[in-house]
Amino acid sequence: MASRTSTDLVHPDVTDLDFTTVLAALGDPVRLAIVARLGDAGTELACTTFALPVSKSTQSGHFRVLREAGVIRQRDEGTRRFNSLRRTDLDTRFPGLLDLAIPQGRKVFEGW
Repeated sequence: MASRTSTDLVHPDVTDLDFTTVLAALGDPVRLAIVARLGDAGTELACTTFALPVSKSTQSGHFRVLREAGVIRQRDEGTRRFNSLRRTDLDTRFPGLLDLAIPQGRKVFEGW
């Protein structure tokens, strides 16, 4: 079994979170559904646990956009990549944003 090469996962500092970048990341239905799922889980989830209607490579791209915008945090453990919502950081910088976004993401996710 081939092992995945670990990559440097870049996470912006909370002070570097940019409102328009975060909104752009949340503006895609697939990414919004990912955020809702993480918000509802309240814990980290492996990428493989998301039932998304896109290819694996497209899914990886969506996770990357969310990570680079500062919406999620990712970490690798063996061959699995885990994701968690940066709820505290986002609530600090943009109070109420996730409270608006998560219910909308649930609607997208339920529609699949």
